[in-house]
Amino acid sequence: MADFQVYKDKAGEWRWRLRANNYESIADSGEGYKEKSDCLHGIELVKELAPDAPVNEI
Repeated sequence: MADFQVYKDKAGEWRWRLRANNYESIADSGEGYKEKSDCLHGIELVKELAPDAPVNEI
């Protein structure tokens, strides 16, 4: 089962990454957060806003 990991980067900021069943990273926050709560909120937004997101060719 895929899981989200929350961790501090070298700059001391909070980040998240989404790992697949094989433990490979398949998505990440793309930015650091000063507050852990903001990082966790970012995870919740991904869960809430993208469960059925379409794939668009551009």
